[in-house]
Amino acid sequence: MFDSHAFFKERFSAHLRETSRYLRYILNGHIAVAMLFFISALAFYYQQWLMQLPANFPTAWIIGIVLGLLVSYSPVRTLLKEPDLVFLIAAEHKMGAYFRDALIYSFVIQLYLIFIAVAAFGPLYFAAYPEREGYTYLLTLAIVLIFKVWNLIANWWMLKIRDKGTRQWDHIVRLAVNISVFYFLIEGSMLLAAITTVLFIALFLYDLNRSRKEAGIKWDLLVEKDQQRMQTFYRFANLFTDVPRLKNRVKKRYWLVSFVDKLPFKQQLTYDYLYRITFIRSGDYLGMYVRLIVIGGLFIYYVPNIWMKLLFALLFLYMSSFQMVTLYNHHRTVVWLDLYPVKRDLRQKALMKWLLHLAIIQTVVFSLVFIVAGNYMGSILTIVGGTVFDFLFIYGYVKKKLLHK
Repeated sequence: MFDSHAFFKERFSAHLRETSRYLRYILNGHIAVAMLFFISALAFYYQQWLMQLPANFPTAWIIGIVLGLLVSYSPVRTLLKEPDLVFLIAAEHKMGAYFRDALIYSFVIQLYLIFIAVAAFGPLYFAAYPEREGYTYLLTLAIVLIFKVWNLIANWWMLKIRDKGTRQWDHIVRLAVNISVFYFLIEGSMLLAAITTVLFIALFLYDLNRSRKEAGIKWDLLVEKDQQRMQTFYRFANLFTDVPRLKNRVKKRYWLVSFVDKLPFKQQLTYDYLYRITFIRSGDYLGMYVRLIVIGGLFIYYVPNIWMKLLFALLFLYMSSFQMVTLYNHHRTVVWLDLYPVKRDLRQKALMKWLLHLAIIQTVVFSLVFIVAGNYMGSILTIVGGTVFDFLFIYGYVKKKLLHK
């Protein structure tokens, strides 16, 4: 007899083995050191900033919006796969325990975001409302967890509806109501918080009634959603190690590719062209590179101490170059590269040349951020120190790493 609870435990064990294999590479020593530095620096400046918190700072809006977003983002991880579309549909009436376990698992794995946000906003909450007791914030956490459960169940019901527009509008309305509830709760307007909670319960019951009108489970939609989330995880893990199951996405980006097309048509530039095209058209590298520049620039601009600014500049230069090294293995499954009449060392040199170009561009951008912040000495130190770091890291660490591939 088919036991869906035992089946979920088996599928869950396989999922844990799959993700833990890549988490070992993601949470390696390099990332641990970077995260420790980030957390320490943020905690220090966060504490300094709270000591001079403006009286009119929109604490309620910020906490309300973040908590509203966190409870609204409640995807259901079903761990379903494509073959299930054939083999499990016949057992749909026996899958109740499986989907119950999937909801519990989805709730548990999303708790860490809630706890991180609540812990981070705790000092801000008590700095803005020093007259309040500690239990009021614990009550807020309890309400957040209740709303998280309600949103997760509502999302599960809406997955029975195939129309994408209906699901999106439901999510937008629930998001607005969630933000309103937590804004009024933090602000101390309990009556308005109660009214908006009643509105959410009405929407919650509407979702239940709407889902009951749908016949059966939309298996293809559940499989599609779960595969999208796994591919997101694989794309992130691919920045640290090779992921054979990653389905690479290609974007055209004609206007960016036009800059690469200006390379001379020469045999020794084969890999120069390939890596530039891959960086621009792949769905991972360009976005990650730009995000790291933006985040690094914000740290450099807002951190007051010049030496901390320089440390952040070097740290983000290191993170960008370290993650772009995976370009070397991006085409590992393409056999045609082995047939290129081009020497292997040209491939390694082409990657190091491209990484150096990217690092120099990032160094210049960080230097310009110093100028915008009015710190001209920091700009000069960033150009000199960043350029030296770029050459040492790429022609030291990266070169040594590529020689062992």
